Amino acid sequence: MDLILWRHADAEDGFPDRGRKLTAKGEKQAAQMAAWLRQRLPKDARVISSPARRAQQTAQALTGNFETLADVDVGVDAVLLLNAVGWPDASGTVVVVGHQPSLGRVAALLLMGSEEDWSVKKGGVWWFTNRVRDERRSVVLRAVLGADLV
Repeated sequence: MDLILWRHADAEDGFPDRGRKLTAKGEKQAAQMAAWLRQRLPKDARVISSPARRAQQTAQALTGNFETLADVDVGVDAVLLLNAVGWPDASGTVVVVGHQPSLGRVAALLLMGSEEDWSVKKGGVWWFTNRVRDERRSVVLRAVLGADLV
């Protein structure tokens, strides 16, 4: 399974939190990262978004065919998020459009074995895969890319 953590792009401040929309900068970040991802994703990649408006808009930049899951919403637990997307046993590629601090904690859990407060920049992606060799499962970090680098 490949797991891509994509933090929503730059969003307006304000309340309610779930209703915040992307700024013009965020729309540009989402479009640029979506173009980068589109060139690399398999056609059958599954895209899952938080119900928050800014995450939905970020996912929409990639595809109109995405799922909305409460288990990737603002403030969710890293283990809950991983279970919701089927890591590590699901097949194929899953793109999760979500939030800090959850995405950073997922990244730390996958690489270090414990939840830490790591930062995933707005609009950035962390791309993981897992593999089994000699009956041992391991996590491989394939890419980390900020929206400002695409």
